[in-house]
Amino acid sequence: MTGASFRRGYQVIRTALQYGLDEMLPAKLTPWYYKLLRGSLFWLRNQHKDKPSGERLKLAMQELGPVYIKFGQMLSTRRDLLSDEWAEELAMLQDRVPPFCSTLAREAIEAELGQSIDSLFEDFDDEPLASASISQVHTATLKRTGEPVVLKVLRPNVEAQVKADLELMTQSARFVEWVLGDGNRLRPLEVVQDYENTILGELNLKLEAHNAMKLRGNFQDSDAIYIPYVYEDLCYPRLMVMEKVEGIPVSDIEALKAQGTNFKLLAERGVELFFTQVFRDNFFHADMHPGNIFVSRDHPDNPYYIGLDCGIMGTLTEEDQRYLAENFLAFFNRDYKRIAQLYVESGWVSANTDVPAFEQAIKAVCEPMFNKPLNEISFGHVLLELFRTARRFDIVVQPQLVLLEKTLLYIEGLGRQLYPELDLWATAKPFLENWMAEQVGAKAMFKKVQSKAPYWSDKLPELPELVYDNLKLGKKLMGNYQQLIDRYLSHQERAHKSNYLLITSAVLVICGTILFGQMDTLWLPCACIVTGAAVWLLGWRARPRKRKF
Repeated sequence: MTGASFRRGYQVIRTALQYGLDEMLPAKLTPWYYKLLRGSLFWLRNQHKDKPSGERLKLAMQELGPVYIKFGQMLSTRRDLLSDEWAEELAMLQDRVPPFCSTLAREAIEAELGQSIDSLFEDFDDEPLASASISQVHTATLKRTGEPVVLKVLRPNVEAQVKADLELMTQSARFVEWVLGDGNRLRPLEVVQDYENTILGELNLKLEAHNAMKLRGNFQDSDAIYIPYVYEDLCYPRLMVMEKVEGIPVSDIEALKAQGTNFKLLAERGVELFFTQVFRDNFFHADMHPGNIFVSRDHPDNPYYIGLDCGIMGTLTEEDQRYLAENFLAFFNRDYKRIAQLYVESGWVSANTDVPAFEQAIKAVCEPMFNKPLNEISFGHVLLELFRTARRFDIVVQPQLVLLEKTLLYIEGLGRQLYPELDLWATAKPFLENWMAEQVGAKAMFKKVQSKAPYWSDKLPELPELVYDNLKLGKKLMGNYQQLIDRYLSHQERAHKSNYLLITSAVLVICGTILFGQMDTLWLPCACIVTGAAVWLLGWRARPRKRKF
């Protein structure tokens, strides 16, 4: 552990003890040596005994800073691992950080560009447009085109701070995993590694730029969403330059009403965008909170979204895509038995799970949802109930699905906010049915053949030679195989012959020995013994030699 991690470790321990987080540990996880260690830090006392445990956990993470705030936000989506109280408190964590000075921002931007800001930009605004824990945004005008742009730059030394915190988190997770033992449900090391992949992606603005360009390409001609243009030649690991786009924050309902926005269409497009990204493109924006989503000011009767901040993107494996789509369709069709079977088939639950009991539990959670408008139900509440069911059946939500769940919760929040009467299921079900139809059947097979056609056409001229070589090789292998069989049969034949002669010799010798005491004449017993010896010699000589086949 480095010196920075050691110092940070003391800060974390001090904060945790001052908020009494150690008092939340079960007694079985506090052996005598832990109590001795805790007693040695007698000057660090719980200063918030009047607050509930969930609130103390939230306040501690808030005091520890941006990395822990984001970690708490991620943990708030893992209701399969945390209690309801803790998850709800962590969900209230806000990533609000004061801006750093414009001089440092200018220095950081010019260090990445390798030249002065004034040589490429005009009207650079020293007052930041927005500020967050990882980065800060400034506006300017691009000289070569005269277009307004925004410059997103990382905070000074943010990488070192994140690295120190991640190193400490990893060490702590290993210790907790050692204490809990194998097979624990919390899986702390896996949770930290999942978070590490997410936050390290946010620290690379070049990667975010590529994500934005890919998402923009996926929706190039879409009426539902607009992704601002990214100036790739001006993007670096610590700097990103993109088109400045004006819009109304999706949370500003009054402004949207004032311009006469079609809320029903906007809400339906939000649902369609989610399913399109997940199933058509398998590349979805996984940080769709209201701060990253705006609504166009143009033609409010046909509104579209404006998507920002593509630092966190999600993908699924083909198997997870397929199982997820089948799960949704089974859910829409109230086929709870199929849902339970899919969980087992996909490996999300143990094969020893009581499927009928699991089916009944799912039915009890999901059945009340149907035939109700969105303003009377909460998909987040249903997810919460499913996670409670997950804990009962020892189900742990897979890491690759966590971002998807969080995104779905954001979509529900947007839908409830924009158009409470939206029928989520009526909007989503046709899309999923069409997607499944494209994945199976003749149409899907034709598409797969079509996608492979260039590869096959490239290999087709080589086919006759490959067929000839393989037939020749097959003939040779068959000849070798026949020789091997013949050798094996010959070996077995000699072994049987040898065993037969040896057994016969033994019988003759035994008979001769018995006859010595039973007969007056000696010629017959001697003949038996001599014949037995001769047969034994033949059998010994007939034995097969040891060989490998």
